[in-house]
Amino acid sequence: MDALLRQLGTAPSGLSDEEARRRLGRAGPNALPEPRGRPAALLLLDQVTHFMALLLWVAGGLAFAARTPDLGWAIWAVVCVNGAFSYWQERRAERALQALQERLPLDARAWRSGRLLVVPSRELVPGDVVELAEGDRVCADARLLSAESLRLDLSLLTGESEPVERRPSPGEPGERASDAAGVAFAGSSVVSGRARGVVYATGAATELGQVARLTARVKPAPSTLAAQVAAVVRMITALAVAMGLAVFLLSRTLLDVPAQEGLLFAIGIVVANVPEGLLPTITLALALAVQRMARRRVLVRRLPAIETLSAVSVICTDKTGTLTLNRMAVREAFLPGAGWRRVTPGEDPGPALRFLLTAAALCTEAGALPGAGLDGGVRDAMDAALLAAWREAAGPGAAPLDAVATRLRELPFDPARRRMTVLARWAGAAPFAPGAGVVLTKGAPLELLDRCGRLLEGGRAAPLDAAARAALRAENDRLAARGYRMLGVAFREGPASLAETAPEEVERELTFAGLLAIADPPRPGVSRAVETCRRAGIAVTMVTGDYGVTAAAVAREVGMVGERARVVSGAELAALDEAGLRALLGGGGELVFARVLPDQKLRLVRAYQALGHVVAVTGDGVNDAPALKAAHVGIAMGASGTDVARAAADLVLLDDDFASIVTAVEEGRAIFQNLRKFLAYILASNVPEIVPYLAMVALRIPPALTILQILGIDLGTDMVPALALGGEPPEPGLMDRPPRPAGARLLDRELLARAYLRLGLVQAAASMAVFLGMLTLAGLTLAELQRLAPALLARAADPGATRAYQAATTGALAAIVLCQAGNLFACRSERLSAFAPHARNRLRWLGLASEAALLLAIVYAPSFQHVFGTAPLPAGVWAATLVGPVALLAVDEAWKWMGARRAGQRPRRSPGPRGSPAQPGPAL
Repeated sequence: MDALLRQLGTAPSGLSDEEARRRLGRAGPNALPEPRGRPAALLLLDQVTHFMALLLWVAGGLAFAARTPDLGWAIWAVVCVNGAFSYWQERRAERALQALQERLPLDARAWRSGRLLVVPSRELVPGDVVELAEGDRVCADARLLSAESLRLDLSLLTGESEPVERRPSPGEPGERASDAAGVAFAGSSVVSGRARGVVYATGAATELGQVARLTARVKPAPSTLAAQVAAVVRMITALAVAMGLAVFLLSRTLLDVPAQEGLLFAIGIVVANVPEGLLPTITLALALAVQRMARRRVLVRRLPAIETLSAVSVICTDKTGTLTLNRMAVREAFLPGAGWRRVTPGEDPGPALRFLLTAAALCTEAGALPGAGLDGGVRDAMDAALLAAWREAAGPGAAPLDAVATRLRELPFDPARRRMTVLARWAGAAPFAPGAGVVLTKGAPLELLDRCGRLLEGGRAAPLDAAARAALRAENDRLAARGYRMLGVAFREGPASLAETAPEEVERELTFAGLLAIADPPRPGVSRAVETCRRAGIAVTMVTGDYGVTAAAVAREVGMVGERARVVSGAELAALDEAGLRALLGGGGELVFARVLPDQKLRLVRAYQALGHVVAVTGDGVNDAPALKAAHVGIAMGASGTDVARAAADLVLLDDDFASIVTAVEEGRAIFQNLRKFLAYILASNVPEIVPYLAMVALRIPPALTILQILGIDLGTDMVPALALGGEPPEPGLMDRPPRPAGARLLDRELLARAYLRLGLVQAAASMAVFLGMLTLAGLTLAELQRLAPALLARAADPGATRAYQAATTGALAAIVLCQAGNLFACRSERLSAFAPHARNRLRWLGLASEAALLLAIVYAPSFQHVFGTAPLPAGVWAATLVGPVALLAVDEAWKWMGARRAGQRPRRSPGPRGSPAQPGPAL
């Protein structure tokens, strides 16, 4: 250690105050670099100037041009509210780096000029000698000069929450940072013990700083929802502008329409094509999905991630706490001469197994924490498992553990020795006399066998010959291959004088007592969730920091892989180039990745993405933040995860359960379907809104709908029913189909054909029939209507003609709204009949009620009549308008029936019970 102090230019008494100030000026503050983001004003501006926002600004401007400022202000308010919401989401995304910064404590204890001072952690510099005690957060990367029973929580590097022993030790060439026994890393926590260390790296130069830089460099994968909506907007905008321009040019060149009148035609076409309620309705539909997922223990941090889940084809999941309960348990015990025995709670273990479990429980760090009893205050998961097994074996009336033996000395677990020993004075019953000194040791079985000369068999010590050693090794290997964490227990009688003896002298001539097989049980329901993923065409890959044998066993137990699965270690992964890694991932073999470092997990995510997969990643530690941010969907653990992981993720599992991921995927697929339903619904009404202006140009008649009436449909009567379709529950069999291709379009040819050529044309025919029929009944022939068209458009016609025209446009509007009521049921599914039993959706009936209420208000309320230019309708007209929705449902049902026939299926009138095998169907 003297060489290390000389290298860093310091001494055991620390730096002088003056030298510390000089080094602080050179090295800078001990803080993670602040992220350089866009100014808040520009971020907010981004949210109100993207393509959809610009369209809504234009729609508001058109409302002002139509002399309806109230509607214009309402549309612009929608833009501002959505922009503020999006800005808030963007600001929340920046918390990942802020959470990393918050892991550094405010103060540290450092030796300066021979005095131990409390200094701000930002002022630590390389060469500072710091003191660490239980409960402290480590402020900077430091080499240990001395340590006493020091255990650190290194979950930020290893991903495993089990504390690890640390001791002064020189670094080895090529040693992994997380394996360096002589280093305390910034951001880690002192679980127990004390230590003194010399700082060698601060701020961005620490391991934590490297993770922060890695996270800062990672750009989140683009949201598939954003890309899909942008594509929809581009397509609809191009169609609207092209049709508006064509109508304007045709009206001017072929029909010699005045420029102002031609411009009015074009504006009508554009307004009719642009779905002004698209963005707010999508946002509200996603918000409903957020509420449903929250009820199922999934918290959504970024709305677009919900839809992205529908395309997920690979899930990279960690092991501890996600697939398992993160609660170790003693499963089996091997007693020499008696063989393996299941450790079953509530059963009498017998004297031999009871002693084995008692010796193992005594040989723990229970009671090491100040103020805790011998069997309390345990933080180590394995020690907790041993104590739980002992309590079950001892029974409710047994004496407490500290009544069995009094500890005199503890030799903590040492990674080099791979064992732990307790020297105690025995106070219990056989096999030792009361007051006898005993040595109890637990550790890695194969290393422990080398310290043993005898074994306990049938209550007596027998020689441990070569044949017995081979048999014990075989039993250990057999259970280890199944993924159990194996533990050996040994003992010997020893005098109290051993309290001052070197560990190697204490741990010799031991008697081998038996083996314990310990496992972290899988969560209930994980196997079913993995099987559901398999049916849904989603590959599940384990990526963990745990050992390969254990990881593979858990993967097999939950049905993730078979017996021939390949375990790829972090070292093997590092040896592969990019081409080799892609060949490995694309080879179709079953893989388990173990002992993986943060940058390697990030590399796996990017390799899967390069192969065309949509990737979801789970994580709980700081080390997982880069991969969570880079994945298409980052999923953090809510119960056991760190703030850093949760800030970097898109979703947070409140119960840390893998099964909740499957729930989230199902909701994501439902959202994609619901967005298609919603688009079919709103686009279908575009056709009857466009046709009046095409007829206006072709026939030289006034339009069957005014611009304000179109806006009244798009932003009024259609909003709540469209939202109801966005909130439809998942359809049966949704998880029995493969994920939709990543490049699949939300608005594809089939949806356009359904909306425009079938549903839309029926609505257009119904509305134009009502419009022309009412004018005919009012005595206005086509020729008379053509003659009156300029006066009606200029609002200069006689009162009788004006009233007849207003009533006709009101009838056309009512026909469209009622057709949309039928369309609401037709669009509930692209495959299932509108009359099939569907899951309850109260919002659907609220949508119908609001649609009817708004329509009646527009038709009969004087204030609405003044704004929208409507007039009351006689009862006979209402009866005629009901023909439209009946015809629309008939056409849609016939098409679904023919589609089922073409696919070789029987028409599906009922989906059957939820969870039953689904009918074959196309990918989402």
